[in-house]
Amino acid sequence: MTDQAFDTLQIHAGAEPDPATGARQVPIYQTTAYVFKDADHAARLFNLQEVGYIYSRLTNPTVSALAARVAALEGGVGAVCCSSGHAAQIMALFPLMGPGLNIVASTRLYGGTITQFAQTIKRFGWSCSFVDFDDLAALEAAVDDNTRAIFCESISNPGGYITDLPAVAAVANKVGLPLIVDNTLASPYLCRPIEHGATIVVHSATKYLTGNGTVTGGVIIDSGKFDWSASGKFPSLSAPEPAYHGLKFHEALGPMAYTFHSIAVGLRDLGMTMNPQGAHYTLMGIETLSLRMDKHVANAKTVAEWLANDPRIDFVTWAGLPSSPWHERANRLCPKGAGALFTVAVKGGYEACVKLVNNLKLFSHVANLGDARSLIIHSASTTHRQLTEEQQIKAGAAPNVVRLSIGIENAADLIADLDQALAAATA
Repeated sequence: MTDQAFDTLQIHAGAEPDPATGARQVPIYQTTAYVFKDADHAARLFNLQEVGYIYSRLTNPTVSALAARVAALEGGVGAVCCSSGHAAQIMALFPLMGPGLNIVASTRLYGGTITQFAQTIKRFGWSCSFVDFDDLAALEAAVDDNTRAIFCESISNPGGYITDLPAVAAVANKVGLPLIVDNTLASPYLCRPIEHGATIVVHSATKYLTGNGTVTGGVIIDSGKFDWSASGKFPSLSAPEPAYHGLKFHEALGPMAYTFHSIAVGLRDLGMTMNPQGAHYTLMGIETLSLRMDKHVANAKTVAEWLANDPRIDFVTWAGLPSSPWHERANRLCPKGAGALFTVAVKGGYEACVKLVNNLKLFSHVANLGDARSLIIHSASTTHRQLTEEQQIKAGAAPNVVRLSIGIENAADLIADLDQALAAATA
């Protein structure tokens, strides 16, 4: 099915009519456990000798349909769904890491991700070095014998920076490490990181995949292209697994090793499970992903161009603008559009940003993005509040900046709302 067009895959991939009832839409399998055919069938499932359903912490038919659909859209061999985008990041690292090991990540990341990598993962004995990924020499120099992954966002939150994925992937290949790319802001409709050299892709399905602000969820997609046995650095995948009688995941399962390990060990022991109703909502959202993303991008272009020409604005970071330093990358890596999230620097600084947020009527002031509704937030006082001002600036969330997530409303109405709020903010 993966040779079909994106618009077809977003509706049909991972789904067949229900064999029991003929239901055309994917049912919500709201069940905890599944009846085994007999004792031998149960034993084969628990030994990973047969694929099937055991317990919904591991696998569930509704969630499996979502995993298959996103894997098809991203061009991966398999996917694992979990409870949130942050859960997906930990799950993605889990098979690769151990105490004393580290990752190298871009400085241009969502503030919550920076905190997760700078602080929280220390409790696992892991660590992270943050590097400007435009400096490829610095990126390579940051890798040491204990590094196990390189991490970045395809389009960064909040600034809309475009990572040069082929260049970063070339460094990852040179040092023999997997490249993990958070593709939340682009969605697979605008960018497919595996085609540009990514090993693993992660999503916050909460955002554009679902598209309506109703559920939280995360997805991890494996390219199936990395040799986990080549270096001896990834024993969870290449060495005998005691919990499965010495099974070597990579040797036994080949390109599906990472996906099966993430289910059989990651979900089993971490329990970061997506619920079937949440998976159903996300499946519904994905059916219109291409339609929504085209509208998001068209609106973003109209609003960004208007703001860039407004004297009350210092700058706009949308990479679709010819003035953006990332415009060439956007055209090369995201030819259908540079996404719909960007930042705006308001003349008058921090206080003007706060007044702008407080005076908007149509834009919603929320800590989310990728909704059908247009959203705004002042990152420095909210999502990036825990960072130092230097870190905020590096992450694209300076005190004089607001983040806009442009929805699918009428663009003229969005501009009118921004116009009246800017008048109040800069009076």
